[in-house]
Amino acid sequence: MNTTPSTLPAQNSKLKTQNSKSRKAFSLLELMIVIIILGLLSALVLPNLIGKAESAKRKLVCIQMKNIEEALKSFKFDNGMYPTTEEGLEALLKNPDPEKYTNYSPTGYFESKHLPKDPWKHRYIYINNGGEIDIISLGADGKEGGDGEAADITLKECERQ
Repeated sequence: MNTTPSTLPAQNSKLKTQNSKSRKAFSLLELMIVIIILGLLSALVLPNLIGKAESAKRKLVCIQMKNIEEALKSFKFDNGMYPTTEEGLEALLKNPDPEKYTNYSPTGYFESKHLPKDPWKHRYIYINNGGEIDIISLGADGKEGGDGEAADITLKECERQ
């Protein structure tokens, strides 16, 4: 074999091209290790994230209820009373009785001109029981009662937190 300096670079370049051709893909073992690592990470992280989403929705309900309560207080300040249960929260958008509510704000009591819905896209329920008001979200299932995600949330519960 001729090992003159002129033939060595040619042999080296052949070896380099052979090595680069054989390393164009990952081995099955390498792929399996990556899949196992991703699986372990998701098993540790996902359960924590799922619980946080429901907690965040319940906190959002309380924030929205407190905003509605502030709008109701403004209504009462202007008109001397809260809207009746029958007039509902819609009374915050449009004067339900111009003769009864003579000091009603000309722009209403919500900037957005629509009533907020809870995070599950249900309307809030408003109750005026002789000047004692409550606002209720029926939770994820949209039905009275329930446990966990489906549990009802009231303004009074939010005020306790």
